[in-house]
Amino acid sequence: MIDRSGPEAPRVLFSALCCRAMVLALSLLFVAALAALPASAQNPQQRMLQQQFEAQAAASRALVDPGALRVFVCGSASPLGAQPEACVAVIAGGRIFLVDIGGGTGANLALGGIPLEHLRGVFLTHFHSDHISGLGDVNLASWVAGRSDALTVYGGGGVERVVAGFNEAYALDRRYRTEHHGAEMLPPATGPMQAKAVEPGVVLEHDGVKVTAFEVDHDPIAPALGYRFDYRGRSVVVSGDTVKTDGLIAAAKGADLLLHDAMALPVVQLLAAARAETGPPRLAKLLQDIQTYHAPVADVVAAAEAAQVRKLVLYHLVPAAVNPMVQAAFRQGLPEGAEIAADGQLYELPADSEAIEMRLLFER
Repeated sequence: MIDRSGPEAPRVLFSALCCRAMVLALSLLFVAALAALPASAQNPQQRMLQQQFEAQAAASRALVDPGALRVFVCGSASPLGAQPEACVAVIAGGRIFLVDIGGGTGANLALGGIPLEHLRGVFLTHFHSDHISGLGDVNLASWVAGRSDALTVYGGGGVERVVAGFNEAYALDRRYRTEHHGAEMLPPATGPMQAKAVEPGVVLEHDGVKVTAFEVDHDPIAPALGYRFDYRGRSVVVSGDTVKTDGLIAAAKGADLLLHDAMALPVVQLLAAARAETGPPRLAKLLQDIQTYHAPVADVVAAAEAAQVRKLVLYHLVPAAVNPMVQAAFRQGLPEGAEIAADGQLYELPADSEAIEMRLLFER
């Protein structure tokens, strides 16, 4: 397991993301070269590598097959720890959409073999750092992978400022890469992101995929949004950061899958009390403050039951579920069938069906 919390974290994440497409391209060239050789000319290691690369490429292609709505957990933690932060990938109609892209989550996309050349939109729920800090790296990685159009970043008012900042921060990097690899491979026009400010309502409808934004309550942060995705009779709702609200319940009505941020309130209270006794006082204050704008597990369960969702998944966990005792605190009161999200978890919802299939694409 790589420690992505130390001073080497930016370099490790950069390598995992930006080189993935080039490694894949070289792998495919290697496979093609091997395939051109007679079997007698390949040694056992070469044959095994060829089979492995072919299997990885096939698995990656299968993820964007239009016959299902797929949901990949690329980040499930809060910023109170060293685990990857908020990120959910929704795959539908041969396209990939991300809801938030916090720190460390781009590496999870690479570990899961998510084919970023199919990335067509990022939907930001709000602009806290743990929901946006991976944006520049993932835009760069998808551009290197061969994304055909400029990446659109959706969000409430203020998204233009966020996108402009990332575009400027990566401007020199993009120029270097185009000069090195050529404009045919890395076109300058598709490197920068484009921002699209949205209001609650339908924000995208294309090839059977409908995305609806709805308002949530993360006061004092505003705007704050959640998103619902509908595709071929299946649906998933991602809450963003919020307390229990009637608006979320209405937006999630009858959804197949609800991914809702969740706070283990007794654990946070214990942490706050411990820090108040031992310090530092700044952390104690922070732990007190966050109790007002995340939903305790009991409220999440009540919202899911009111919305009559088919499956509830807790994600963006406050605090991160780093040990069995904290995990047990999140599980307390969960109904049968509800889950705590795990990084690498894939949910497959076949079109025009009621099935929900689950598997891990990787384990840490």
